[in-house]
Amino acid sequence: MKAGNLRNPRLAPLLALVMALVLTPLAHAEVKPLARIVAVVNDDAIMSTELDDRVRQVRSQLQSRNVPMPDDSELRHQVLQRMITEQIELQMAQRANLSVSDTQLNKALRSIAQNNDMTLDQFSQHLQKQGLSLGDVREQVRRELLINQVQQHEVAGQVNITDREVDQYLQNAGANANVQYHLGHILIAVPEAPTPQQAQAAKQKAQQLRERIESGKASFEQVAASQSDGSNALDGGDLGWRSGAELPTVFSDVVPDMSVGDVSQPIRSPSGYHLVKLLDKRGGGSADQQRDQVRRRLFERKVNDQLEAWTQEIRASAYIDNRLDEHGNTAGSSQ
Repeated sequence: MKAGNLRNPRLAPLLALVMALVLTPLAHAEVKPLARIVAVVNDDAIMSTELDDRVRQVRSQLQSRNVPMPDDSELRHQVLQRMITEQIELQMAQRANLSVSDTQLNKALRSIAQNNDMTLDQFSQHLQKQGLSLGDVREQVRRELLINQVQQHEVAGQVNITDREVDQYLQNAGANANVQYHLGHILIAVPEAPTPQQAQAAKQKAQQLRERIESGKASFEQVAASQSDGSNALDGGDLGWRSGAELPTVFSDVVPDMSVGDVSQPIRSPSGYHLVKLLDKRGGGSADQQRDQVRRRLFERKVNDQLEAWTQEIRASAYIDNRLDEHGNTAGSSQ
């Protein structure tokens, strides 16, 4: 039995990003440098002006969440990696003739406006005052909805949860079935078939990052934003609240034994090495809703387990020419 639609792991951060932009004044007189190609993704190019705009948006988002700002070059690399993955997914959407209706777009935009305590008309007027247009925001949301459709078709649509799986989880979880965890996450990815040297290098990097966090040299959120390969990196690694059933399989044996504030040792999975921080912990919902909640959460856990592996697969099969150097500049650029 299918448990339902995949909740887009990037749509909620996008809505938060848009809200951060609404509340952040922009420099209207800024002079933009000459556009350069920063990456080629199959037949498409990502321009430096697009990257600059996206980095500016992510900075606003991080500031609104009080996440310490990563190094500029690290942030540019992180944002570009996200943009490359999105471009591949959008190309898949185009090949599959996927589309987003005006009704879907308007519903998403109304949600953004309501989260800002505005009507859609008020939201549009406020965007204009900030140097933004409703059309630009509509395009951002349209892209995210298309990406969600691709993920739904390629990953979530292939996931099924049986009654037996629900029964087994409830039996194993016992009194902890409704416990929820607020988690932070850092992923150091490895290739699809890593050599022993590549796996060891990723493990050492994860250990070094953990030591950096534990020593107080950087916060978990700052390290996630600058170093993590996970889809939530630019949100400071915040995975939000999850029940035990929603935990990725590789975390389920570790997180329940952690105390609030703990950062795990590196955890191995096919995707790489993970660091998990337990930000908070609380009781779950009512017993009457338990079975439906477990079915939905088991579904989401399966999807999350498969999503990062799928992302690596589509990147491995694409032609990608990343032209940023170690300082976050393109060849011949003096940014």
